[in-house]
Amino acid sequence: MRFCSQELRNNSHICIKIPNLVYFMRIITKGTLKEFWVKYPDSEQELKYWYKKINESRYSNPNEVIKDTPSADIVGNNRVVYNICRNKYRLIVLFRYKIQIAYIRFIGTHKEYDLVDDIKNI
Repeated sequence: MRFCSQELRNNSHICIKIPNLVYFMRIITKGTLKEFWVKYPDSEQELKYWYKKINESRYSNPNEVIKDTPSADIVGNNRVVYNICRNKYRLIVLFRYKIQIAYIRFIGTHKEYDLVDDIKNI
């Protein structure tokens, strides 16, 4: 992998210019999604699609997430709720925009989601 765009000779030193690197969203953890879709096979394709979409994206705030996924809702404290399989399942994700990490905080049926007391701090 090459990290430099060009090399410049400066006396006896070689100066390397590194371009601005773009980091995409890293999701912690895909294993949580896999465990869920094994239990609920009808969710597998939609969760795989969600994972690929988020993993290939870069967000700097919740509004960008919602713009990219209009069916999702901002619930505060950098958390976004996704409707999976037409609202049959719910996925709560905590975003850390500065470091481009998305933490899966909850995935469950809509009924299980309704039992969550403090969504903003889950």
